[in-house]
Amino acid sequence: MNIDLDQIRSLLAIVGSTDITELTIESGDDRVTVKKAASNQTIVAEVPAAANAPAFRSVPEMSFEPKQLEDSKTQAAEAPASTNGLVPVTSPMVGTFYRATSPTATPFVNVGDHINVGQTVCIIEAMKLMNDMPSEVSGKIVKVCVDNGTTVEYGQQLFLVDPKG
Repeated sequence: MNIDLDQIRSLLAIVGSTDITELTIESGDDRVTVKKAASNQTIVAEVPAAANAPAFRSVPEMSFEPKQLEDSKTQAAEAPASTNGLVPVTSPMVGTFYRATSPTATPFVNVGDHINVGQTVCIIEAMKLMNDMPSEVSGKIVKVCVDNGTTVEYGQQLFLVDPKG
């Protein structure tokens, strides 16, 4: 299993933004464990090196202060208040935002399109898995808030929808 530092950072971000306290991923003899200590919100990734595979590097401990976590939650909660009746479609996870299935494909939705509940509006790639993102609201797409191919955070606005449109 060849896990790069970006994949480990993605794991840390996912665990950091959820109630999960420990996550272990195994493939053959290789294993990556991500643990979150409840007391000070410290997240540690353990990557045990196999005896015959010195390719693993140690991963520095990453610490998230409770104040930083609360600030990001507050910003995400305050964002919908400034939308003037528009409903934001937000990211349910950390990952890469894609508007279409491939660079040459037509985007799932464009500004002015009418969408329905359950309709796929984009794809979020997390840890090399493509996750269809269904809409939780019906209405007209007023704004695409994220550029194609950019990294999005949990709770980040992806689209603004006018439910009356």
